[in-house]
Amino acid sequence: MTTAMTLILAIWAIALFAGAPIWLTMALAGTAFVLTEHIDSIIIVQQQVSAANSFTFVAAPLFILMGHVMNNAGVTNRIFDFALALVGWLRGGLCHANVIASMIFAGMSGSAVAEAGGLGTVEIRAMRDAKYPIDMAAGLTAAAATIGPIIPPSLPMVVYGAAAEVSVGKLFIAGVIPGVLMGLALMILSSTMARRLNLPKGDFPSLQLIWRKFRHAFWALMTPVVLLVGMMSGVFTPTEAAAVATLYALILGLFVYRSFSLRRLPRLILDTIETTGVVMTLVMVAKLLGWCLAISRIPQLAGEALTGLSANPLVYLLIVNLLLLFVGCFMEGIAAMLILIPILVPVAMKLGIDPVHFGLVFVLNLMIGTVTPPVGVVLYVVSNIAQISFERISRAIVPFLIPLLVVLAGITLWPPLTTWLPRLLIGR
Repeated sequence: MTTAMTLILAIWAIALFAGAPIWLTMALAGTAFVLTEHIDSIIIVQQQVSAANSFTFVAAPLFILMGHVMNNAGVTNRIFDFALALVGWLRGGLCHANVIASMIFAGMSGSAVAEAGGLGTVEIRAMRDAKYPIDMAAGLTAAAATIGPIIPPSLPMVVYGAAAEVSVGKLFIAGVIPGVLMGLALMILSSTMARRLNLPKGDFPSLQLIWRKFRHAFWALMTPVVLLVGMMSGVFTPTEAAAVATLYALILGLFVYRSFSLRRLPRLILDTIETTGVVMTLVMVAKLLGWCLAISRIPQLAGEALTGLSANPLVYLLIVNLLLLFVGCFMEGIAAMLILIPILVPVAMKLGIDPVHFGLVFVLNLMIGTVTPPVGVVLYVVSNIAQISFERISRAIVPFLIPLLVVLAGITLWPPLTTWLPRLLIGR
């Protein structure tokens, strides 16, 4: 079995790098293994249905729908205006407002692509109008969008929690400190670049202006508060939080801000179904391929090979970081997650690495992958918004990768950055 699976994986990798659709190659690889090993073909259906029949994954379409509603209800404009009132007086104030707004919106969207596509439109337009270098505006917007899946809620963490059987609630809480650190690191870099480029700064705001912008954005700002308080108090689970967040977004758009029409809802639901279909297809075929890997003992052999290099947890984390950063350059995050979790997570558990800590390292690596060429999906979104070439934004993102990698190194080397808050609020 091991020999057959190794050959199938080699062919699968060649097809993948040749540009074949990931979901199709994964499905064909799993099916080929079942047929060549004369396993009852009913297992193909059983594995895929069991993957789809997951209560945790109910959160996925709801978080996606919530992001669509928030983007269409004008929430992004209110958040950016409030962030600009807070930090617009600093040199390069729009850069800082960009990051602050991304941190706030991260508590609503749960997706780097949703954050880039929704908030990014507002941010880049404002920076272009203020004569900021478009390359800087696009690079910073793309980098700040990676905060979206780190600060809760987070669609990738829902996927990771379900696939690795780790508490989604703990993963959500664990993302708060790394997400804040990512924002601060990007603001420090922005300050340095703003001084070098002599970027403009606005007038110091009056308390009345800050208060007015805060009231204007108040109910939008309450979204992450409602979610965190509800989860921490046990009123609803992280999965149920997705339904609460979606309902809250609809109430804001329809009744509070009155900026959303029910006529738009069918189109948003169709967009959500389309996105969910892509995600669920990947989840289902990845479950089949993961089962085939387990049966062929590939994860066990890979684990033994990795632990043979070193039984030191820190060395293993370094190897995982390098592997995931490389994979993230060539593969979409959720697809990479579903393929690699069955291989990497068991070894981490064997070495005594905290599963929540490992989950944050795993997710952050792959979110950095969304802003690295050649397959960085966020880069494609932002290049379209900024109306610059993909090659140009690939160069523009380079300096902004440095603060993200610094935070990644920090949470890798010092696990309490990810484990302290969940233990404080939820317990072991």
